[in-house]
Amino acid sequence: MKRIFLFAAVVVAMACSTQVKAQKNPMVGGAAMYPTKDIVDNAVNSKDHTTLVAAVKAAGLVETLKSAGPFTVFAPTNEAFDKLPKGTVGNLVKPENKATLTKILTYHVVAGKMGSKEIAAAIKAGGGKAELTTVEGGKLWAWMEGKNLMLKDEKGGMAKVTIKDVFQKNGVIHVIDTVLMPK
Repeated sequence: MKRIFLFAAVVVAMACSTQVKAQKNPMVGGAAMYPTKDIVDNAVNSKDHTTLVAAVKAAGLVETLKSAGPFTVFAPTNEAFDKLPKGTVGNLVKPENKATLTKILTYHVVAGKMGSKEIAAAIKAGGGKAELTTVEGGKLWAWMEGKNLMLKDEKGGMAKVTIKDVFQKNGVIHVIDTVLMPK
């Protein structure tokens, strides 16, 4: 009887700790983001990232972002894509523009898992600004404006991280409000 009670207590404790872990991740686009799922499996559930998911599919990057990684993804929302000149997204997802689309999307990815604490440490070590190298091979610069984590691309465009630390089994997503552009 004592063993059954102990077993039940362990099961309840595990269930509670799993629930707490799932609650640590913020909701994105009205959907729960699970740390046990990969970047793609979580992103497809966000109503705020349908354009990004369509672009990832058009660029053929689904398998890459489902791989072990780890990756840090700065994920633009649908509203971020809407800030681009009219017709840009429709043009980019055409098969003949796959290379350009891939370059833009991989510019939003940094190899490794960099949560906000790691980025903050890099900013501190860099004297107030951190230089990040993207999978595309370009540079992004990160700094803090008050409590906001900001990013600057190679063309001088700036994005604000609106949701940080969305942990995945193969990395972390930080939601941003503007599409970043490589040179």
